[in-house]
Amino acid sequence: MALRGVRGAIVVDENTTDGILSAASQLLEAMIVANPSLSPDEIASCFFTVTPDLTAEYPAKAARQMGWIDVPLICAQEMAVPNGLKRCLRILIHWNTDLSPAEIQHVYLGEAAQLRPEWEFPRR
Repeated sequence: MALRGVRGAIVVDENTTDGILSAASQLLEAMIVANPSLSPDEIASCFFTVTPDLTAEYPAKAARQMGWIDVPLICAQEMAVPNGLKRCLRILIHWNTDLSPAEIQHVYLGEAAQLRPEWEFPRR
């Protein structure tokens, strides 16, 4: 079994508790749909980042609300890059899996797909 990374990103509608938690939940659920064997028992840790304009809530709270009680979670702020995508929430899941890197499905939703068009979800 190897430790693999699963990436995801979404643009949050508004800087509110509901906006951030809704976007984080939507992204986590899509990452699970895209990777059906992904289970909290196999997650080594999960890292959430947000752009500097998202301050109303910790996105990791959405994972706790989904029952990820024993998964180590952490949140951080992204660099303030000029012309960077605004209100962007990113997730990196560290996953213990037998899947190869090519078998892992990364998930970039909506406007965030412009960051990695090849990882747009759902696939076109």
